[in-house]
Formats: sequence, C-alpha cells, structure tokens
Amino acid sequence: MLIVPEREIADLMTREAAFEAVEKVFAAMAAGKATNFPVVREAIGHEDALYGFKGGFDRAGLALGLKAGGYWPNNLQKRGLINHQSTVFLFDPDTGKVKAMVGGNLLTALRTAAASSVSIKHLARKDAKVLGMIGAGHQATFQLRAALEQRPFEKVIGWNYHPDMLPNIEKVAAEAGLPFEAVELDRMGEADVIVSITSAFSPSLMAEHVSEGTHIACMGTDTKGKQEVEAALLAKARVFTDEVAQSISIGEAQHAVAEGLISEADITTIGAVINGTHPGRSSDSDITLFDGTGVGLQDLAVAAAVVDLAVEKGIAIEVDF
Repeated sequence: MLIVPEREIADLMTREAAFEAVEKVFAAMAAGKATNFPVVREAIGHEDALYGFKGGFDRAGLALGLKAGGYWPNNLQKRGLINHQSTVFLFDPDTGKVKAMVGGNLLTALRTAAASSVSIKHLARKDAKVLGMIGAGHQATFQLRAALEQRPFEKVIGWNYHPDMLPNIEKVAAEAGLPFEAVELDRMGEADVIVSITSAFSPSLMAEHVSEGTHIACMGTDTKGKQEVEAALLAKARVFTDEVAQSISIGEAQHAVAEGLISEADITTIGAVINGTHPGRSSDSDITLFDGTGVGLQDLAVAAAVVDLAVEKGIAIEVDF
C-alpha cells in the first residue's frame, strides 16, 4: 500500500491539476462512466462532530475508493487543527486490494474550489467583471483563488456572518491585484459571479439580491437541513449540480424541491455541459446556479492524481499490508 501523508500534498497538487481532475470526473459521471455512491454522514454524539463516507468508482479513470472524515467544530479553538478532517482510501478495481491512503484535508479544499471554478468556466458570462463572495472562512480563500482564474475579474466584493473574518478574502484579492469591498447582502446585485461558501442552516442570499445574468456557485450545503440561498432563487435560475441525487437530498436544491418550486427534472449535471450535451447558459440574461454538493468521485480523482505524482517524485511511502 502507498501512503501519501497530508504534509506532502501542498507540493504535489496544484489548483490547475485539481481543476483538470474534477472537470474530467464530472464529464465521466454525465457520460455514465463513473458512479457516485450514496453518502453516509452522521452526528457521532462526541465533540459535536459529523462523520461520514463518500465514495464511488470512476470506470474511465479506474479510481475506486472512498473518503472518510467529517467536521469537528471544536478543533481550531481547542487543538489548533482545522475543523474539516479527512483521509482518502484508494483500492485496486481489479482485485479489491487496498492501493493507497492519502491525506485528504488540503485535497478536499482544492477539489471543492475546483468544482466551483469548473462551474464558472462553463456557466458564467464571458464578460463577468465583479466577483461576490459570501463567506470568509478557510475554504473561502481557496474558492476565491480558483474563481479568479476563470474570468478577467476587476473587483471582489464580500459579505460574511462575522465581518471580522473578511480580511481573509481581502488578502487574497490584494494578492491578485484587485480591489476588495465589504458590502451588505443587498449589494450582491453588483456581482456577475457569486460564490457562497458557508455552513449555514438558513439562507442569507435572497432572490432579490441577485441580478439577471449572474452565475452563483453554492458550495456550502452538503447535509440535510443546510441552506445558503433562498429557495425562490433556484426557481428563478437554471440549476446545475455535480450529482442530481445529492442535490435534491443534501444539497441546496433540497429546499426548493421540498417546497415544490422546482423538480428533479429541472436540475442538470455540470458534466452534461462539459460534454456538450446540454447548452448550459442560453443567454446573457440567464441566472445560472451550480449546486456543489461534493461528490466522492471528486476526492478519488484528485487523490489518484496525487498518488501518481508522489510515485513519480519518489515521495510515496510503500508499506506491506
């Protein structure tokens, strides 16, 4: 078995490589060449933690496995560790033997950012100039860096439940040479692209906050009950997702479907747009919304890429198992 420790991931996986891996696996899913398995996600009754498994099999890339981990909300304050903790396990699809164990914390951040970046590439207007950020935590910095690579943005505006955290994303904007402005939610209508990355259980972004032609990437809702945007916004938008089954059960669409505002048939996979079987945005006035629920296949794709790089560079640790 090969082991690629968390400490090695930063020197192996780039945003570009994560983007390529995620885009390919979304395309494979839409083509019926990759299967995402149902998510297991449970409160464990200890440290207020959520723990679970995401897995699948990519027949195109021959990646089989799962990501185990979850969210420990007390980690940062009590232990100086990030709250999200995960590990990816890869198996040989020919024999079922364990193939690799890979640190999943940074990979999760990179693949989540890559997913919203893929949606911006394929769904946002080409002339998008203003990027809006809702959320300013650890993951928001990854989202912002990845998003800025997809369009010639000229300004970043941001809002967060805790305004004192906004300097996190202001620093990223400054690194990119862009002005940043903290705004109230009613000014999100100035944004051509909005990335929402919070862990909220009630909506902050309302339909009235969004202008025609905007692309929204909703990246924080991955559990039953979570909600970042008003359900009525999905009714106004063309809705896309990584996987429809997760979108309607644990993603942002769960609320709009439950309220009867949209149906499962109104949701399209981003992979269909990548493959060219769905046109995606039909006009500059469309509001497009990507419901990024986070599929296990994303984790497997980036982990498999990391293992290959680690072997190539002689970094992977080989153990008998």
